[in-house]
Amino acid sequence: MKYQSLRGTNDILPEESKYWRYVEEKVADIFSVFGYQEIRTPIFEMTELFVRSIGQTTDIVNKEMYTFPDKKGRSITLRPEGTAPVVRACLQNQLYQKDEILKLYYKGPFFRYERPQAGRERQFHQFGVEVFGSMNPSIDAEIIYLGNFILKTLGLKNFEILLGSVGCPVCRPKYEKAITSALKECCSELCEDCKIRYNKNPLRILDCKNEDCRKYIDKIPPLSEYLCGDCKKHLEAVEKLLTLLELDYKLSPYLVRGLDYYTHTTFEFVYPSLAAQATLIGGGRYNNLVKEFGGQHVPACGFAGGMERIITALKNEGRKPSQLDALDIFIIPVGDNCFKTAFKLLQEIRAEGIPSDMDYRQSSFKSQMRRADKLQVLYTIIIGEDELSDAVVKLKEMRTGNEENIKLSNIIDELKKRLHS
Repeated sequence: MKYQSLRGTNDILPEESKYWRYVEEKVADIFSVFGYQEIRTPIFEMTELFVRSIGQTTDIVNKEMYTFPDKKGRSITLRPEGTAPVVRACLQNQLYQKDEILKLYYKGPFFRYERPQAGRERQFHQFGVEVFGSMNPSIDAEIIYLGNFILKTLGLKNFEILLGSVGCPVCRPKYEKAITSALKECCSELCEDCKIRYNKNPLRILDCKNEDCRKYIDKIPPLSEYLCGDCKKHLEAVEKLLTLLELDYKLSPYLVRGLDYYTHTTFEFVYPSLAAQATLIGGGRYNNLVKEFGGQHVPACGFAGGMERIITALKNEGRKPSQLDALDIFIIPVGDNCFKTAFKLLQEIRAEGIPSDMDYRQSSFKSQMRRADKLQVLYTIIIGEDELSDAVVKLKEMRTGNEENIKLSNIIDELKKRLHS
Protein backbone atom coordinates (compact mmCIF):
# COMPACT_ATOMS: atom_id res chain seq x y z
CA MET A 1 0.00 0.00 0.00
CA LYS A 2 1.28 3.46 -0.93
CA TYR A 3 0.41 6.30 1.40
CA GLN A 4 -0.20 9.71 -0.11
CA SER A 5 -1.24 13.08 1.23
CA LEU A 6 -4.99 13.68 1.22
CA ARG A 7 -6.58 15.65 -1.59
CA GLY A 8 -6.42 19.36 -0.86
CA THR A 9 -3.27 19.09 1.28
CA ASN A 10 0.35 19.51 0.26
CA ASP A 11 3.78 18.70 1.62
CA ILE A 12 5.95 21.80 1.81
CA LEU A 13 9.30 20.39 0.70
CA PRO A 14 12.70 21.90 1.60
CA GLU A 15 13.13 23.91 -1.61
CA GLU A 16 9.60 25.27 -1.33
CA SER A 17 9.94 26.00 2.38
CA LYS A 18 12.47 28.73 1.56
CA TYR A 19 9.59 30.83 0.20
CA TRP A 20 7.51 30.12 3.29
CA ARG A 21 10.26 31.11 5.68
CA TYR A 22 10.95 34.21 3.64
CA VAL A 23 7.32 35.37 3.81
CA GLU A 24 6.78 34.35 7.45
CA GLU A 25 9.92 36.06 8.72
CA LYS A 26 9.38 39.24 6.71
CA VAL A 27 5.76 39.48 7.84
CA ALA A 28 6.61 38.87 11.51
CA ASP A 29 9.27 41.59 11.39
CA ILE A 30 6.84 44.04 9.80
CA PHE A 31 4.14 43.34 12.38
CA SER A 32 6.63 44.09 15.15
CA VAL A 33 7.54 47.40 13.49
CA PHE A 34 3.84 48.32 13.37
CA GLY A 35 3.32 47.46 17.05
CA TYR A 36 1.43 44.15 16.78
CA GLN A 37 1.77 41.28 19.26
CA GLU A 38 1.45 37.63 18.26
CA ILE A 39 -1.44 35.45 19.44
CA ARG A 40 -1.81 31.72 18.78
CA THR A 41 -5.22 30.08 19.05
CA PRO A 42 -6.22 26.36 18.92
CA ILE A 43 -6.75 24.69 15.57
CA PHE A 44 -10.27 23.58 16.55
CA GLU A 45 -13.09 25.39 18.37
CA MET A 46 -16.73 24.84 19.27
CA THR A 47 -18.76 24.85 16.03
CA GLU A 48 -21.19 27.48 17.31
CA LEU A 49 -18.36 30.02 17.43
CA PHE A 50 -18.07 29.98 13.64
CA VAL A 51 -21.77 29.60 12.89
CA ARG A 52 -22.56 32.67 14.95
CA SER A 53 -19.73 34.83 13.60
CA ILE A 54 -19.44 33.81 9.95
CA GLY A 55 -23.18 33.42 9.32
CA GLN A 56 -25.49 30.46 8.69
CA THR A 57 -26.09 31.34 5.03
CA THR A 58 -22.43 31.63 4.05
CA ASP A 59 -20.77 28.96 1.93
CA ILE A 60 -18.17 28.46 4.66
CA VAL A 61 -20.73 27.37 7.23
CA ASN A 62 -23.08 25.57 4.85
CA LYS A 63 -20.57 23.64 2.78
CA GLU A 64 -16.96 24.04 3.77
CA MET A 65 -16.39 23.50 7.50
CA TYR A 66 -14.71 20.38 8.85
CA THR A 67 -17.14 19.61 11.67
CA PHE A 68 -17.29 16.49 13.82
CA PRO A 69 -18.48 15.34 17.26
CA ASP A 70 -15.85 14.76 19.92
CA LYS A 71 -16.02 11.91 22.46
CA LYS A 72 -18.38 13.93 24.65
CA GLY A 73 -20.73 14.55 21.75
CA ARG A 74 -19.82 18.23 21.39
CA SER A 75 -19.72 19.67 17.88
CA ILE A 76 -16.12 20.64 17.04
CA THR A 77 -14.88 22.47 13.93
CA LEU A 78 -11.39 22.88 12.50
CA ARG A 79 -10.95 26.64 12.24
CA PRO A 80 -11.93 27.93 8.77
CA GLU A 81 -10.80 31.52 9.52
CA GLY A 82 -8.88 33.42 12.17
CA THR A 83 -10.95 36.33 13.45
CA ALA A 84 -13.55 34.47 15.52
CA PRO A 85 -10.94 32.48 17.52
CA VAL A 86 -8.97 35.67 18.23
CA VAL A 87 -12.12 37.45 19.47
CA ARG A 88 -12.97 34.44 21.64
CA ALA A 89 -9.44 34.39 23.08
CA CYS A 90 -9.56 38.12 23.86
CA LEU A 91 -12.82 37.75 25.76
CA GLN A 92 -11.85 34.55 27.58
CA ASN A 93 -8.48 35.95 28.68
CA GLN A 94 -9.65 39.53 29.18
CA LEU A 95 -6.97 40.89 26.86
CA TYR A 96 -8.91 43.99 25.93
CA GLN A 97 -8.90 46.86 28.39
CA LYS A 98 -11.28 49.80 28.01
CA ASP A 99 -9.83 52.97 26.46
CA GLU A 100 -6.87 51.07 25.03
CA ILE A 101 -5.97 49.88 21.54
CA LEU A 102 -5.15 46.16 21.26
CA LYS A 103 -3.18 45.12 18.17
CA LEU A 104 -2.68 41.40 17.53
CA TYR A 105 -1.39 39.22 14.70
CA TYR A 106 -1.58 35.50 14.00
CA LYS A 107 -0.44 32.91 11.49
CA GLY A 108 -1.09 29.24 10.90
CA PRO A 109 -3.11 26.57 9.06
CA PHE A 110 -6.87 26.79 8.40
CA PHE A 111 -9.31 24.30 6.93
CA ARG A 112 -12.19 24.43 4.43
CA TYR A 113 -13.67 21.57 2.46
CA GLU A 114 -13.48 23.17 -0.98
CA ARG A 115 -12.78 21.89 -4.47
CA PRO A 116 -8.96 21.95 -4.62
CA GLN A 117 -7.46 24.21 -7.29
CA ALA A 118 -4.51 26.53 -7.68
CA GLY A 119 -4.49 28.92 -4.73
CA ARG A 120 -7.26 27.10 -2.89
CA GLU A 121 -6.54 23.99 -0.84
CA ARG A 122 -8.46 22.26 1.94
CA GLN A 123 -5.64 22.96 4.34
CA PHE A 124 -4.38 26.48 3.66
CA HIS A 125 -2.26 28.96 5.56
CA GLN A 126 -2.88 32.56 6.53
CA PHE A 127 -1.41 35.39 8.52
CA GLY A 128 -3.65 38.15 9.81
CA VAL A 129 -4.08 41.13 12.10
CA GLU A 130 -6.87 42.30 14.40
CA VAL A 131 -7.12 45.75 16.02
CA PHE A 132 -9.60 46.31 18.86
CA GLY A 133 -10.75 49.50 20.51
CA SER A 134 -11.17 52.28 17.97
CA MET A 135 -13.77 53.37 15.44
CA ASN A 136 -11.37 55.96 14.03
CA PRO A 137 -11.02 55.56 10.23
CA SER A 138 -7.26 55.95 10.66
CA ILE A 139 -7.23 52.33 11.91
CA ASP A 140 -8.84 51.17 8.66
CA ALA A 141 -6.35 53.20 6.63
CA GLU A 142 -3.36 51.97 8.65
CA ILE A 143 -4.37 48.34 8.21
CA ILE A 144 -4.74 48.81 4.46
CA TYR A 145 -1.38 50.59 4.40
CA LEU A 146 0.08 47.67 6.38
CA GLY A 147 -1.19 45.17 3.79
CA ASN A 148 0.33 47.28 1.01
CA PHE A 149 3.61 47.57 2.96
CA ILE A 150 3.81 43.79 3.36
CA LEU A 151 3.27 43.01 -0.33
CA LYS A 152 5.68 45.73 -1.45
CA THR A 153 8.35 44.60 1.01
CA LEU A 154 8.02 41.01 -0.23
CA GLY A 155 8.71 42.36 -3.72
CA LEU A 156 5.27 42.25 -5.35
CA LYS A 157 4.15 44.94 -7.77
CA ASN A 158 1.23 43.78 -9.88
CA PHE A 159 -1.60 43.95 -7.36
CA GLU A 160 -4.58 46.26 -6.91
CA ILE A 161 -6.38 47.56 -3.82
CA LEU A 162 -10.18 47.37 -3.87
CA LEU A 163 -12.13 49.39 -1.30
CA GLY A 164 -15.79 49.19 -0.36
CA SER A 165 -18.30 49.36 2.46
CA VAL A 166 -21.00 46.93 3.56
CA GLY A 167 -22.77 49.56 5.63
CA CYS A 168 -24.09 48.98 9.13
CA PRO A 169 -27.27 47.63 10.81
CA VAL A 170 -28.92 50.99 10.14
CA CYS A 171 -28.54 51.13 6.36
CA ARG A 172 -28.03 47.49 5.40
CA PRO A 173 -31.70 46.43 5.75
CA LYS A 174 -32.66 49.05 3.14
CA TYR A 175 -30.08 47.70 0.77
CA GLU A 176 -31.24 44.13 1.32
CA LYS A 177 -34.74 45.22 0.30
CA ALA A 178 -33.23 46.81 -2.82
CA ILE A 179 -31.53 43.51 -3.67
CA THR A 180 -34.72 41.45 -3.32
CA SER A 181 -36.63 44.03 -5.33
CA ALA A 182 -34.05 44.02 -8.15
CA LEU A 183 -34.01 40.20 -8.32
CA LYS A 184 -37.72 39.60 -7.81
CA GLU A 185 -38.46 38.82 -11.44
CA CYS A 186 -35.45 36.52 -11.90
CA CYS A 187 -35.38 34.82 -8.50
CA SER A 188 -36.37 31.49 -10.04
CA GLU A 189 -33.28 31.66 -12.29
CA LEU A 190 -30.85 31.90 -9.38
CA CYS A 191 -28.88 28.91 -8.11
CA GLU A 192 -30.37 26.91 -5.26
CA ASP A 193 -28.07 28.54 -2.72
CA CYS A 194 -29.04 32.05 -3.83
CA LYS A 195 -32.72 31.17 -3.65
CA ILE A 196 -32.15 30.49 0.05
CA ARG A 197 -30.04 33.64 0.42
CA TYR A 198 -32.79 35.67 -1.27
CA ASN A 199 -35.06 35.01 1.70
CA LYS A 200 -32.57 34.70 4.55
CA ASN A 201 -29.57 36.92 3.72
CA PRO A 202 -29.82 38.76 0.38
CA LEU A 203 -26.43 40.43 0.77
CA ARG A 204 -24.73 37.05 0.36
CA ILE A 205 -25.98 36.89 -3.24
CA LEU A 206 -23.33 39.47 -4.14
CA ASP A 207 -20.65 36.97 -3.10
CA CYS A 208 -21.99 34.09 -5.23
CA LYS A 209 -19.42 32.55 -7.61
CA ASN A 210 -22.01 30.84 -9.82
CA GLU A 211 -21.77 32.30 -13.33
CA ASP A 212 -25.53 32.00 -13.86
CA CYS A 213 -26.06 34.24 -10.83
CA ARG A 214 -23.29 36.70 -11.64
CA LYS A 215 -25.14 37.97 -14.70
CA TYR A 216 -28.05 39.07 -12.52
CA ILE A 217 -25.90 40.97 -10.04
CA ASP A 218 -25.58 43.81 -12.57
CA LYS A 219 -29.29 44.46 -11.98
CA ILE A 220 -28.60 45.22 -8.32
CA PRO A 221 -27.88 48.88 -7.50
CA PRO A 222 -24.49 49.56 -5.87
CA LEU A 223 -24.43 49.46 -2.09
CA SER A 224 -22.84 52.93 -1.98
CA GLU A 225 -26.21 54.43 -2.95
CA TYR A 226 -27.78 53.09 0.26
CA LEU A 227 -25.12 53.93 2.83
CA CYS A 228 -26.33 56.02 5.75
CA GLY A 229 -24.68 59.31 6.61
CA ASP A 230 -22.29 57.81 9.17
CA CYS A 231 -21.16 55.04 6.81
CA LYS A 232 -20.58 57.50 3.97
CA LYS A 233 -18.62 59.77 6.27
CA HIS A 234 -16.49 56.87 7.49
CA LEU A 235 -15.72 55.62 3.98
CA GLU A 236 -14.85 59.12 2.76
CA ALA A 237 -12.51 59.58 5.72
CA VAL A 238 -10.74 56.29 4.89
CA GLU A 239 -10.38 57.41 1.27
CA LYS A 240 -8.83 60.73 2.28
CA LEU A 241 -6.33 58.98 4.53
CA LEU A 242 -5.37 56.51 1.82
CA THR A 243 -4.81 59.46 -0.52
CA LEU A 244 -2.68 61.09 2.18
CA LEU A 245 -0.60 57.89 2.32
CA GLU A 246 -0.34 57.97 -1.50
CA LEU A 247 -2.00 54.59 -1.97
CA ASP A 248 -3.79 53.87 -5.23
CA TYR A 249 -7.13 52.10 -4.82
CA LYS A 250 -10.36 51.43 -6.65
CA LEU A 251 -13.85 51.70 -5.19
CA SER A 252 -15.70 48.40 -5.51
CA PRO A 253 -19.47 48.80 -5.00
CA TYR A 254 -20.18 45.06 -4.60
CA LEU A 255 -17.30 44.13 -2.29
CA VAL A 256 -19.06 42.30 0.56
CA ARG A 257 -16.49 39.56 1.39
CA GLY A 258 -17.58 36.04 2.38
CA LEU A 259 -18.21 36.61 6.08
CA ASP A 260 -21.29 38.08 7.72
CA TYR A 261 -19.57 39.88 10.59
CA TYR A 262 -18.25 42.79 8.50
CA THR A 263 -19.54 46.34 9.01
CA HIS A 264 -18.46 49.55 7.28
CA THR A 265 -15.10 49.15 5.49
CA THR A 266 -14.18 46.16 3.37
CA PHE A 267 -11.08 45.82 1.21
CA GLU A 268 -9.10 43.34 -0.87
CA PHE A 269 -5.64 43.20 -2.39
CA VAL A 270 -6.13 41.37 -5.66
CA TYR A 271 -3.59 39.94 -8.07
CA PRO A 272 -5.45 39.72 -11.41
CA SER A 273 -3.22 37.12 -13.05
CA LEU A 274 -4.32 34.55 -10.43
CA ALA A 275 -7.81 34.68 -11.96
CA ALA A 276 -10.50 33.19 -9.68
CA GLN A 277 -8.17 33.00 -6.67
CA ALA A 278 -6.89 36.55 -7.07
CA THR A 279 -7.33 37.83 -3.51
CA LEU A 280 -3.99 37.94 -1.70
CA ILE A 281 -5.20 39.87 1.37
CA GLY A 282 -8.76 40.66 2.40
CA GLY A 283 -10.42 42.21 5.40
CA GLY A 284 -12.47 44.99 6.86
CA ARG A 285 -14.16 46.35 9.94
CA TYR A 286 -16.35 44.30 12.30
CA ASN A 287 -17.73 46.52 15.04
CA ASN A 288 -20.39 44.20 16.47
CA LEU A 289 -18.65 40.82 16.75
CA VAL A 290 -17.20 41.29 20.25
CA LYS A 291 -20.61 42.25 21.61
CA GLU A 292 -22.27 39.32 19.82
CA PHE A 293 -19.83 37.03 21.63
CA GLY A 294 -20.93 38.42 24.99
CA GLY A 295 -18.47 41.26 25.46
CA GLN A 296 -18.80 45.02 25.47
CA HIS A 297 -19.28 47.04 22.32
CA VAL A 298 -15.70 47.08 21.00
CA PRO A 299 -15.09 48.31 17.43
CA ALA A 300 -12.53 46.23 15.55
CA CYS A 301 -10.82 45.91 12.19
CA GLY A 302 -8.50 43.35 10.60
CA PHE A 303 -7.34 41.36 7.59
CA ALA A 304 -6.03 37.94 6.57
CA GLY A 305 -3.44 37.14 3.91
CA GLY A 306 -3.16 33.85 2.02
CA MET A 307 0.32 32.36 2.15
CA GLU A 308 -0.12 30.00 -0.82
CA ARG A 309 -1.43 32.75 -3.08
CA ILE A 310 1.25 35.24 -2.08
CA ILE A 311 3.99 32.70 -2.74
CA THR A 312 2.43 31.90 -6.14
CA ALA A 313 2.42 35.63 -6.94
CA LEU A 314 6.08 35.91 -5.91
CA LYS A 315 6.98 33.08 -8.28
CA ASN A 316 4.83 34.64 -11.00
CA GLU A 317 6.91 37.83 -10.81
CA GLY A 318 10.16 35.89 -10.71
CA ARG A 319 10.86 36.92 -7.12
CA LYS A 320 13.15 34.57 -5.23
CA PRO A 321 13.60 34.62 -1.46
CA SER A 322 16.90 35.74 -0.09
CA GLN A 323 19.18 32.83 0.75
CA LEU A 324 17.65 32.16 4.15
CA ASP A 325 18.87 28.59 4.17
CA ALA A 326 22.25 29.34 2.57
CA LEU A 327 25.34 28.12 4.37
CA ASP A 328 28.32 30.39 4.90
CA ILE A 329 30.86 27.68 5.67
CA PHE A 330 31.48 24.11 4.51
CA ILE A 331 34.23 22.13 6.25
CA ILE A 332 36.16 19.52 4.25
CA PRO A 333 38.24 17.00 6.22
CA VAL A 334 40.73 15.07 4.09
CA GLY A 335 41.61 11.78 5.77
CA ASP A 336 40.26 9.86 8.74
CA ASN A 337 42.53 11.57 11.26
CA CYS A 338 41.10 14.98 10.35
CA PHE A 339 37.43 14.16 10.76
CA LYS A 340 37.19 14.61 14.53
CA THR A 341 38.97 17.98 14.38
CA ALA A 342 36.62 19.09 11.60
CA PHE A 343 33.57 17.83 13.48
CA LYS A 344 34.53 19.69 16.68
CA LEU A 345 35.32 22.88 14.75
CA LEU A 346 31.95 22.65 12.99
CA GLN A 347 30.06 22.73 16.29
CA GLU A 348 32.18 25.64 17.56
CA ILE A 349 31.43 27.64 14.42
CA ARG A 350 27.72 26.90 14.72
CA ALA A 351 27.79 28.04 18.36
CA GLU A 352 28.76 31.48 17.04
CA GLY A 353 25.58 31.54 14.94
CA ILE A 354 27.38 30.99 11.63
CA PRO A 355 25.45 28.68 9.24
CA SER A 356 27.80 25.82 8.46
CA ASP A 357 27.94 22.12 7.61
CA MET A 358 30.19 19.27 6.47
CA ASP A 359 30.00 15.91 4.66
CA TYR A 360 29.59 13.22 7.32
CA ARG A 361 30.15 10.44 4.79
CA GLN A 362 33.86 11.27 4.48
CA SER A 363 33.60 11.31 0.70
CA SER A 364 36.47 12.11 -1.62
CA PHE A 365 37.90 15.62 -1.68
CA LYS A 366 36.45 16.29 -5.15
CA SER A 367 33.03 15.08 -4.09
CA GLN A 368 33.07 17.35 -1.04
CA MET A 369 34.13 20.35 -3.15
CA ARG A 370 31.28 19.67 -5.58
CA ARG A 371 28.93 19.62 -2.60
CA ALA A 372 30.28 22.99 -1.41
CA ASP A 373 29.79 24.45 -4.91
CA LYS A 374 26.22 23.18 -5.04
CA LEU A 375 25.44 24.71 -1.64
CA GLN A 376 26.91 28.06 -2.83
CA VAL A 377 28.81 28.59 0.41
CA LEU A 378 31.01 31.63 0.88
CA TYR A 379 34.01 29.76 2.29
CA THR A 380 35.31 26.23 2.58
CA ILE A 381 37.61 25.18 5.39
CA ILE A 382 39.95 22.39 4.32
CA ILE A 383 41.68 20.28 6.96
CA GLY A 384 44.22 17.75 5.71
CA GLU A 385 47.04 15.86 7.37
CA ASP A 386 49.56 18.66 6.69
CA GLU A 387 47.21 21.32 8.08
CA LEU A 388 46.46 19.20 11.12
CA SER A 389 50.15 18.74 11.95
CA ASP A 390 50.76 22.50 11.64
CA ALA A 391 47.60 23.40 13.67
CA VAL A 392 46.21 25.43 10.74
CA VAL A 393 43.27 25.20 8.34
CA LYS A 394 43.10 26.21 4.70
CA LEU A 395 40.42 28.85 4.16
CA LYS A 396 39.16 29.11 0.58
CA GLU A 397 36.97 31.95 -0.64
CA MET A 398 34.68 30.25 -3.14
CA ARG A 399 33.90 33.34 -5.19
CA THR A 400 37.51 34.17 -6.00
CA GLY A 401 39.25 30.85 -5.38
CA ASN A 402 41.79 32.52 -3.09
CA GLU A 403 43.26 30.25 -0.41
CA GLU A 404 45.29 30.99 2.72
CA ASN A 405 46.33 29.17 5.85
CA ILE A 406 44.79 30.39 9.12
CA LYS A 407 45.76 29.19 12.59
CA LEU A 408 43.15 26.75 13.90
CA SER A 409 42.95 28.75 17.10
CA ASN A 410 42.18 31.96 15.17
CA ILE A 411 39.79 30.65 12.49
CA ILE A 412 36.53 31.54 14.25
CA ASP A 413 37.59 35.15 14.89
CA GLU A 414 38.73 35.40 11.28
CA LEU A 415 35.40 34.07 10.00
CA LYS A 416 33.42 36.50 12.15
CA LYS A 417 35.52 39.40 10.87
CA ARG A 418 35.15 38.43 7.22
CA LEU A 419 31.47 37.57 7.37
CA HIS A 420 30.71 40.80 9.25
CA SER A 421 32.47 42.87 6.61
